[in-house]
Amino acid sequence: MATNSGFLTFSAEPTASPAEASRDALLKAFDGLLQPERFKDYGPNGLQVEGRDKVRRIVSGVTASLALIEAAVDLQADAIFVHHGLFWRGQDARVTGWMKRRLALLLGKDINLFAYHLPLDAHPELGNNAQLGRLLGLLAHPAEAGRFGDNALGFIGRRAQGAGFDNAASLAGHVSDVLQRPVVCVAPDSVTGRPLENIAWCTGGAQGYFESAMAAGADAFITGEISEPQAHLAREMGVAYIACGHHASERYGAPAVAAHVAEQFGLMHQFVDIDNPA
Repeated sequence: MATNSGFLTFSAEPTASPAEASRDALLKAFDGLLQPERFKDYGPNGLQVEGRDKVRRIVSGVTASLALIEAAVDLQADAIFVHHGLFWRGQDARVTGWMKRRLALLLGKDINLFAYHLPLDAHPELGNNAQLGRLLGLLAHPAEAGRFGDNALGFIGRRAQGAGFDNAASLAGHVSDVLQRPVVCVAPDSVTGRPLENIAWCTGGAQGYFESAMAAGADAFITGEISEPQAHLAREMGVAYIACGHHASERYGAPAVAAHVAEQFGLMHQFVDIDNPA
């Protein structure tokens, strides 16, 4: 891990001379792994901006911000792989301001932009939810019993043996320690010290999944954000709610998928974490 111009880079370089892959081959590999056709999403999944045909180095990140694109240029990337792309349903279609700056840099440097939203959340091994669960020491219940909510995006399960928590209070501290940021924990006093049987989690802005998590039997729910209604529901229903940050909860799927595909083709890959307090 190295620091460069205010961002963190996590790299895995091939031991031999790097190979190259075509843009179309990468798109086919990403689509085959993440199956975007299964999802009704908020924006287009797949290749959002077409760049050069041959790719040797991939930079992954959470969001296609100008800072990430500038970092990819500095790292001489041929492709960027992100969770949050440039285009969303209902947004202003004019290419002005921030959109112009981001697109101008991508097109000017001939860099491909691949973006996968819900498919990246949902992948059972490499996705955001699977990776966050692994990091926190959470084991999803087998098959359908371990999923809930729209598109079965939410995960529910138990703590792994030896995980450093056993109740809502210690779980909140554990999440904060692992993700290295403060969290918001809302739970009535009667729940704070009670042993946890079922823990549900869904990364990012999944506060709308809280009621589905409770219906699935959760004693605690971990996500990125909290809105006003969820605090009342947590207190009234006796289920702990832990908000650990949208960005902080979604730092792990993009590098996992990009590294997996890069290894398949023998490409270079680096993850760049642009700090975001949200």
